[in-house]
Amino acid sequence: MKRQKRDKLTRAHAKGYQAGISGRSKDICPFQTSDARSQWLGGWREALEDRSLGLTR
Repeated sequence: MKRQKRDKLTRAHAKGYQAGISGRSKDICPFQTSDARSQWLGGWREALEDRSLGLTR
């Protein structure tokens, strides 16, 4: 049985979170569509918040 791909917007959020945790700039967002871009930036912001609270290593 084939595995289904994750929803593109969910994936965009996860990639943004990873970028934020890594300390990367929000200017590196690879998405062009507004929905995916907003999800990526949402993940990025969430990661910055988690970093400021000390939830990451």
